[in-house]
Amino acid sequence: MSYRAPLRDMRFVLHEVYDVVGHCQQLDLGLDRETLDGILEQGARFASEVVAPLNRNGDEQGCRLQDGKVHTPQGFQAAYQQYVEQGWASMTGPVQYDGQGLPQMVAASFHEMLMSASLSFRIYSGLTEGAVLALYRHGSEALKRTYLGPLVSGRWAGTMCLTEPQAGTDLALLRTRAEPQADGSFRLSGSKIFISGGDQDLTENIVHLVLARLPDAAPGVRGISLFLVPRQVPGEPGDNAVSCGALEHKMGIKGAATCVMNFDGARGWLVGEAGQGLACMFTMMNDARFQVGLQGLGIAEAALQGALTYAGERLQCRGLAGAVAPQRPADPILHHPDVRRMLLTQKSLVEGCRLLAACTARELDLEHAAPDAESRQRAARRAALLIPIVKAFFTDVGQEVASLGVQVYGGHGYIREWGMEQLMRDSRITQLYEGTNGIQALDLIRRKVLGDGGAELHRLIDDLATQPAHPALGEMQAVVSQRLAEWAALTREVIAACHRDPQEIGATSVDFLAYSAYVLLAALWLRAASCAQAALDAGSGERAFYRAKLKVAEFYWRRLLPRADGHRQALSGGAGCLMAMDEQEFGL
Repeated sequence: MSYRAPLRDMRFVLHEVYDVVGHCQQLDLGLDRETLDGILEQGARFASEVVAPLNRNGDEQGCRLQDGKVHTPQGFQAAYQQYVEQGWASMTGPVQYDGQGLPQMVAASFHEMLMSASLSFRIYSGLTEGAVLALYRHGSEALKRTYLGPLVSGRWAGTMCLTEPQAGTDLALLRTRAEPQADGSFRLSGSKIFISGGDQDLTENIVHLVLARLPDAAPGVRGISLFLVPRQVPGEPGDNAVSCGALEHKMGIKGAATCVMNFDGARGWLVGEAGQGLACMFTMMNDARFQVGLQGLGIAEAALQGALTYAGERLQCRGLAGAVAPQRPADPILHHPDVRRMLLTQKSLVEGCRLLAACTARELDLEHAAPDAESRQRAARRAALLIPIVKAFFTDVGQEVASLGVQVYGGHGYIREWGMEQLMRDSRITQLYEGTNGIQALDLIRRKVLGDGGAELHRLIDDLATQPAHPALGEMQAVVSQRLAEWAALTREVIAACHRDPQEIGATSVDFLAYSAYVLLAALWLRAASCAQAALDAGSGERAFYRAKLKVAEFYWRRLLPRADGHRQALSGGAGCLMAMDEQEFGL
């Protein structure tokens, strides 16, 4: 399988749907369309020519742990060196630490390209950007001076060390200890598991951000602090007392090192205030969850490309209405209605998620760099609401679209040499790490909807309901308007049910998130379709592109939006049928 970046669709989303140039002006960034398009084109070339060729080899070779050091697959070191030298690592870094300060709206498109080209390769750099953000927000000036420059440049990498064997979702159970030292540092002892890029041979140093407890820490999450623990302490000889104890043997992303990390009295420094580690880590976590959402989108785009190519080339049977290519022994499977159903499902989900990714990236930009405090706070609320939807829905979409890709290929999809089965294996982890999708659904209901009584969600619905729509799209607009009103009413019902019975929080959460995502995408598809229709009205020379947009939008609201009904009915079934059985009735 090869990869080609969907540049035309990315430009449509950024320029025509969201006016990224105006967005950059609002952020006081001097970026014009020519510059932004140049960044995308160069990024597409790097992803397709440098990174994509690593994907198959990375899966087959995997990583090796030898003499306590992790060795990445062949070609990863050279590609990462180019990644740093060409400035891709510093795209979003703060300019005062030699970063380029580019907006997430632009960087997210490039990151999606990397996810499509080779998810394993992208994982090594993905958490570094979150580490930069956490350190920039919460680190002392001394830590910033020492660590931010090399991290921003990509010469050093960052990791996030939360999970322990007994403490996954429930971080209140973590046991890693931090002992204070006379010089103001700490000695950390404990083990962390599932650490992406915990060790590798790509960068000069690795900076671990580690959650641990001080000796006098309160129990529970309020007693957790965040520490910076480098593999090599700058200015000191030898390695710090941190090592990779094992590599996990995984279903997918085999080119990415997933490590068991041991801290044996390793030197570290406090980031932020003692006891505020979880709050500091969430700065990094929100960025990581958005990035994982992009991983789902990237995998889905790669699967769509493979399925489209195969469907256009594979000859099987004749079309139901008669031969489409009578000069050939059979017709391409692209012309069979069920294959069209699968391809359009893939395409409408991928392009719909790309719309939502840009929408969320815009809010993340405004949260960090809007010119006034009120705008930053408003954007922070909106981004916080959207992040769990993006993480959970995009990764569910990645798995569904990859599975459909296997189905389009038929038996060949199940065979390793065609590459589609790797996408399905690689995508599966995205539904699990950085908080499983069930946890994202709980976060949406518990912290974001119940947290403010649904205020921000209702503001989002109101904003979507009042966005302009092209007059020619009256039928679609009526359907979307009805769904938005239904979403608002359902939100009130869910809030009331959760107040009556706390079990309803978990019983409704997954279906409520899925319902919300399908309706949200419908509203964004209406916006995109309006832009496409306006371009056709203006006599655009790319009529085929815009006509296709309208047809995919229609497919979405006719064939996929009805999925929301099933989720609405399911969540209305209540918690009773979930909690009625006891352990014996389960057969335990």
